[in-house]
Amino acid sequence: MAVNPRPADHRRALAERNLAAILDAAEHLLERGAPATVSAVAAESGVSRVTVYAHFPTREQLLEALVERNIRAAAAQIDQAGLDAASPADALDRLVARGWRALDHHRAVARAAAEQLRGHLLHDVHEPALAVVHRLVDRGREEGCFRTDVPAAWLVASIYGLFHTAAEEVRAGRLETAAVPDVLRTTLRALFLARPPDPEPQVKE
Repeated sequence: MAVNPRPADHRRALAERNLAAILDAAEHLLERGAPATVSAVAAESGVSRVTVYAHFPTREQLLEALVERNIRAAAAQIDQAGLDAASPADALDRLVARGWRALDHHRAVARAAAEQLRGHLLHDVHEPALAVVHRLVDRGREEGCFRTDVPAAWLVASIYGLFHTAAEEVRAGRLETAAVPDVLRTTLRALFLARPPDPEPQVKE
């Protein structure tokens, strides 16, 4: 005899489908350059405005959730790049390639977040990806590959800042998207890699 799923399971599954539809709709609107208002998201997703409001009482909360979803996906892609199996320098290159690919793929969301989310919120939602960078920086410094004359947090912040600066340069038309990985890789290697100490000057007798 077939057993019907429990009502709670059905409601949970429906809520998860609605949530995914709402977030997908918001991203599609932003990609088209349209504002992700509650009315527009409801129409795009096929759910009611009441349902959208039930999940996200404010547009800021909706955008924050959308960024969080994209950051989690980016962090998972970076984790799959095998950073721990590579040397710190090569792992940095892999992180740049995967990280920029993810940011460029979701560029419309990244731009909306930069314009509409308060600074601390924007930083907080990036924490899953920044945790990956923290681990790499700590390992690189322990192995003597990355510099230790500046704080580790400064190196992590530099990656965050340079990625978003690159996105701004692309949006402004001052940098080609295809050129970004090489530009970031060159800049970050110069910033991160430890340098041998300068030789002591020779004293002539």
